Amino acid sequence: MKNQKILPVILCGGSGSRLWPLSRSSFPKQFIKLLSKSNNSLLQETILRISKLENVDQPIVICNEEHRFIVAEQIREINIVPKSIILEPTAKNTAPAITLAALKAYETSNDQILLILSSDHLILNNNNFLRSINSAIDLAKKDRLVT
Repeated sequence: MKNQKILPVILCGGSGSRLWPLSRSSFPKQFIKLLSKSNNSLLQETILRISKLENVDQPIVICNEEHRFIVAEQIREINIVPKSIILEPTAKNTAPAITLAALKAYETSNDQILLILSSDHLILNNNNFLRSINSAIDLAKKDRLVT
């Protein structure tokens, strides 16, 4: 079995229109601290959620150009140094963002497993989530595409 690095790719775009008035274009929901048991934003929770995975690399974060300072600050607050923050000049949806991350990952290695994560999900059972991710990683190590 291959001992490949797991490269998290955090999709952090978003217009902030779905959770108005808490969320707005200048501060979408992924940057909001919604959880009463945590002082972290949804973005921070996404990054921390995967910290217990084995062989996980520093994340690539993809965000809108206008949110670059919020992203950098929130990542700094949880003591994470990202592999890269990729700025989208305009929102182009998921597939182009993932393609950008794959091209960036390929610059350093052509044998990584990309773990694509949305930055604005609420996952209440982290153990089940990590079990699912580990099952998917096992399949990916066998050269399967897992969604």
